[in-house]
Amino acid sequence: MELDATDLQLLDLLQRDAGQSNLTLAERVGISPATCLRRVRRLRESGLIERQVALLSHDALAAVQGHGLAAIIEISLDQQGAEHLAAFEARAVAEGAVQQCWRVSPGPDFVLVVQVRDMPHYLQLAERLFTQDANVRNVKAYFAIHRAKFDTKLPLTHVNKAPSAMN
Repeated sequence: MELDATDLQLLDLLQRDAGQSNLTLAERVGISPATCLRRVRRLRESGLIERQVALLSHDALAAVQGHGLAAIIEISLDQQGAEHLAAFEARAVAEGAVQQCWRVSPGPDFVLVVQVRDMPHYLQLAERLFTQDANVRNVKAYFAIHRAKFDTKLPLTHVNKAPSAMN
């Protein structure tokens, strides 16, 4: 699938706010609403648009539910065979507290980003994921004290923004 400047503009605008109406998107890109709808449908069907979600405010949710604890965790396994890596990965992605699971190299085998209510909940997660798994050799957890940046946008090359798309 090839992407032209209009496709890239649509992807850029949708990454910023997927809740925009088709009419608004069409106006910002300078195409008809019908063409816009067809292009966005094609981008979805091709798999370039994986899903649309609502991003919740970490701070606002913490104020309502309690403080919240974010951690970035490095995990090294004793055995790195494909079946061992796949088994740990399957257990990690099945945990609701795990927001991201990355298989990395070199260094640790996995890096997880987790969000739990508090330290007791982190300890329960650690027991399930790390302590009970005899193949987990090393765990190094970093607890977040301040988030300076969080973005979900992927960089797109050659995005020509129309003047109305700057808003």
